Amino acid sequence: MTKPMPADKTAPSGIIVRQIPFAFDENIAPVWNAAKPEWSHIVNGASLTMPYLEPFLIRTVGEAMKELDEGGLKEDARGFMAQEGQHYQNHRRYNEMLKANGYPDLALIEAEMEADYKRLAGKPLKWRLAYTAGFETMTMGLTEWLITNRKTLFAGSDPSVTSLILWHMVEETEHKTVAFDLYQALYKDNRARAWGVFTGSLHVMKFARKVYIQMLKTDGRWSSLRSRFRLMRVLLAFMVNIVPMLLASLVPWYDPRKVKDPDWVGEWTEAYANLSDGFIPLLDTDDPEIPARFA
Repeated sequence: MTKPMPADKTAPSGIIVRQIPFAFDENIAPVWNAAKPEWSHIVNGASLTMPYLEPFLIRTVGEAMKELDEGGLKEDARGFMAQEGQHYQNHRRYNEMLKANGYPDLALIEAEMEADYKRLAGKPLKWRLAYTAGFETMTMGLTEWLITNRKTLFAGSDPSVTSLILWHMVEETEHKTVAFDLYQALYKDNRARAWGVFTGSLHVMKFARKVYIQMLKTDGRWSSLRSRFRLMRVLLAFMVNIVPMLLASLVPWYDPRKVKDPDWVGEWTEAYANLSDGFIPLLDTDDPEIPARFA
């Protein structure tokens, strides 16, 4: 028997699936922010997880939506899966460039991730959906941090990488309610959902950490105290911004709809809507503000 749709979730939120034609030049520097090599590799580490994490999320949401009657949430779930599919395919293209440009040992970490997500695929749907909703909770805090601090983190960076990351974050806000709504529709067990917040977040961070450590070792930076200090500063800023969001999500009355999106997200989507051909040019990283507009 399928479960009824919650009364306030019958209207789809209008998730847009965008085709992103970013070209990753074969000669792009893996240290895509020359002034911030440690930050570059932290992002590279997150990128390497995407082709393993996001198919897992897609399969989980696809399985969960089979338990629902047709309606707005089911339509949103389709939008979620389509957006996440675009995300991991573009990250995979970028990751292949990373390995080809001096970091072939990353393939070993990829093999480890592939095996681990295959193991997690055997977990009960409730566990996997709590993991999915938990990870999606972390992305809201991540989006807030990246966009609010885009001048510090991305100004002067490679525009392809910057555009990839910020496009990804914009779309995370668009489908931020889907996994949570699915979990609430099927289970409504807040303790298990709260556990999933930390399970999903820490699991992904564990593998991202392995990647950036390996890349810093390859660069010869891991043994540098100065490099370690810069790394810890970025990680501390990450934690200061992300942890409050995670903690706030643990209460039974939590609802991602109450989390305000950065204004820049709306500016980006408006700029996209004004494009006549749907082709998304790269963001201007030479402008310190990195405005949400396309040339």
